[in-house]
Amino acid sequence: MDTRVTGLLVEDGQVLLLDQDTDGPRRWSLPGGRVEEGETLGGALVREMREETGIDVEVGRLLYVCDHIVPEKGLHVIHMTFEVRRVGGALGEIAEGIDTRPIRGVEFVKTGDLPQLGFSERFAELVKNGFPGAGSYMGPKSAIGL
Repeated sequence: MDTRVTGLLVEDGQVLLLDQDTDGPRRWSLPGGRVEEGETLGGALVREMREETGIDVEVGRLLYVCDHIVPEKGLHVIHMTFEVRRVGGALGEIAEGIDTRPIRGVEFVKTGDLPQLGFSERFAELVKNGFPGAGSYMGPKSAIGL
C-alpha cells in the first residue's frame, strides 16, 4: 500500500494544477506525490509542491482522505489532500526528471473551468465551497469526483 499527498492551492478563485498524464483520462491534476520512507506527510507535500511547481508552501488543514484501489494491478493507494498556502518560491521552476510522468506545465485555473479539464462538477463544487466536511474519510476517489 502506498500513501500519496496532494496539495490544493487556491488563490483568487483559481486552483494550481499540473498538466501531466494521470492514471485516468484527465491531463490535469493537483500537485503532489508519494510519501517516501521516513518522511512525514507534511514534509512530503512541501517537497512535492516545490519539485513539481517551484512554489514553497505551508501545509494547512486536511481536506480529505480517500482510497484508490485497482485490484487487477494489486494497487491500493491512500490519497490525503491538504489545503496549502504559498509562502515563497517561483511558479514554474520545476525540478526536471523528478517525476516518471513529465510535467508539461503548471498553472492557475479558474475553479469554474475545472469540469472542462476533466474534473467532475462535484469536485469543482467542493473546491468552490471550501470543502465542507474537511478532514473526513471519503471512501473511494470517485466519492469526491476524481
